[in-house]
Amino acid sequence: MPDAAVRHVMGISGGKDSAALALHMRDRVPEMEYFFCDTGAELPETYEYLQRLEVGLGKPIARLNAEQGFEHWLRVYQGALPSPQMRWCTKVLKIKPLEAWIGEAETVSYVAIRADENRDGYISHKPNISAVYPFKEDGIDKAGVMRILDDAGIGLPSYYEWRTRSGCYFCFFQRKAEWVGLAERHPDLFEQAVAFEEKAGYEAQAMQGRSYTWSHKESLRELAGRRVEIMTKHEAALARERRKQTNVPLIDVMAGVLDEDDDTLACQMCQL
Repeated sequence: MPDAAVRHVMGISGGKDSAALALHMRDRVPEMEYFFCDTGAELPETYEYLQRLEVGLGKPIARLNAEQGFEHWLRVYQGALPSPQMRWCTKVLKIKPLEAWIGEAETVSYVAIRADENRDGYISHKPNISAVYPFKEDGIDKAGVMRILDDAGIGLPSYYEWRTRSGCYFCFFQRKAEWVGLAERHPDLFEQAVAFEEKAGYEAQAMQGRSYTWSHKESLRELAGRRVEIMTKHEAALARERRKQTNVPLIDVMAGVLDEDDDTLACQMCQL
């Protein structure tokens, strides 16, 4: 039985693994506090999935918002877009709000790393926060995660039809085909991402600094101009992967295909 004096918390990323762990722990730790670090720049599909999960859990998921939004911090960082080398968005929009919410209370954080994964996820350096890994302890792998979601009637978030990771709509970890997917499904959000990028470029030129782009080595305007080329390559890769992997979910086929394009590790706070 968990110690009532200790807080038990679990982050929901909007992805399949954290949703499955929340359901897995629902009856084991009734006092669990669920939270979602809301940047204000999430996909509509993510917000819909959170609502669906709240029904399954029978309790709300706390939304943790940074005191200042993305545009404020973009100005603080002098127009430098976040990137794999400088992930300031994770620090100020996710980690800081989370640690402020927890405060100094002794806290156990439940992390949705599966038994078939060799990574740790985000671990706080605050001495009052300790991490546990129920999926690793219980030997639950990806197939087990899918069973949990299917048995609960929750299923997968709909963005998995075109994207393999949760996170902000302008996440720099998106692959080329995923940016095209954003442009096709949410053209307004794609144009907002373009606006951020172009504003950062104008400011960099004015300061004679380095120009940043969301996608590696090209602007989103250039990427959009290569849409046919990108999707032709993507569809060919999908066909190859389907021949290699038969009778597997689309998400697994997509992951294999997109990893051909970019195997960079995603944000540890977002990808669970």
